Amino acid sequence: MKYRLGDICTITKGATGIMKAIPGSYTMIVLGETDKTHNEYQFDTKAVIIPLVSSTGHGHASMKRVKYCEGKFALGNILCAVIPNDEGFVLAKYLHIYLHWNREELLVSQMKGMANVSLPMNRIADVMVTVPCIEKQREIIELEKQLVDKEIEADKLFSNQLTLLENLNQAILQEAVQGKLVKQDPNDEPASELLKRIKAVKVSLIKAKELKQGKSTDQSISYTDEYEIPSSWNWCKTDDIFFVTKLAGFEYTEHIKLKKFGEIPVVRAQNVRPLEIDKTNLLYIDREVSQLLDRCSLTKKCLLVTFIGAGIGDVATFNETNRWHLAPNVAKMEPFNGCENMIDITYVNYFLMSKIGQREIFKHIKATAQPSLSMGTIRDIDIPLPPLSEQKRIVAEIEKQFALTQQLKEKVLANQQATEQLLKALLHQAFEVKET
Repeated sequence: MKYRLGDICTITKGATGIMKAIPGSYTMIVLGETDKTHNEYQFDTKAVIIPLVSSTGHGHASMKRVKYCEGKFALGNILCAVIPNDEGFVLAKYLHIYLHWNREELLVSQMKGMANVSLPMNRIADVMVTVPCIEKQREIIELEKQLVDKEIEADKLFSNQLTLLENLNQAILQEAVQGKLVKQDPNDEPASELLKRIKAVKVSLIKAKELKQGKSTDQSISYTDEYEIPSSWNWCKTDDIFFVTKLAGFEYTEHIKLKKFGEIPVVRAQNVRPLEIDKTNLLYIDREVSQLLDRCSLTKKCLLVTFIGAGIGDVATFNETNRWHLAPNVAKMEPFNGCENMIDITYVNYFLMSKIGQREIFKHIKATAQPSLSMGTIRDIDIPLPPLSEQKRIVAEIEKQFALTQQLKEKVLANQQATEQLLKALLHQAFEVKET
């Protein structure tokens, strides 16, 4: 039979502000997966713990988990405890299983609010739950335990498979940036000649005062002797082939006012992901402000690198047709004017994603409270440069092989999702049988 939750349970809101919790000897139940501790307890019982706010923040109703707790525990004030009035009638653990595996239909559907999405306690009280006899409840508890144990085993298998695929991708990159992924063509112009032509363009731009000579670090580090590359390749510095710059702090303070809507999108550190730009949660500036700081505008294909804060060392390719702009925590590595077709930007991006490339990015970094990369250290990155034709062949082969590993990854994720759905279906079947 079905019963209204508020008629068979007591529903009590948590009393402790999560940020005000004082570490102690009692478990403190919070919204996240990992609980905290507190020096006092609010409950000494068996209870189902339900979040009163969305798990994913503004504007989206979601609930990652319903928790179960027993004994003495404290409870954050954005959660509530659902405690059976009579454990001889309904077991708290059974309620936890029922509410957790049906949370989308029973709880998430009852959330309200456009920005701050919440779950009112009176709506929780109105939730209808199926309550079979105690013996059947215990059977379902045991069934869930067995199924979850199987799911944990399967998750370990899926996790290992995903790790192997990531290692395979790294092996592909490692071969690519050492000249082992595609064959060399003796008819290709050597990279040394390509670098001479780029240098000539750079010198002419500096003489014409169209380009300012960038300063590299005084503490140059090189690992080039540790890696073998083909004879037609050349090691070069980032500064040899790119104009490297950032938005200065005073420029940001004086001119940049980010808006939710506007003309010119701004690339912040959170938008820089390995290989590509994440276009969610973009902020904007006015066109006249971007033009005032033209040096840090984005108008042609280039590389973007996060040099401070979260995601430091991530590198993405900018390849938009419209004008964009840098934020203060992102630098750009842009081909010199006239050299846009002499370097395959995507090849360099793949290099910087490889273990060798990451070692180059971080070879100057210091372990401080907030690690950062200076423009000088970015200019000091050593890049193994192939002939231009080979750069393009390498990119094509990487993308061909990455497409295959992506297909395998999608199959693993689909199997993982199917396993979760099977577990849920088996439990739903058990609930339906018990109700009948």
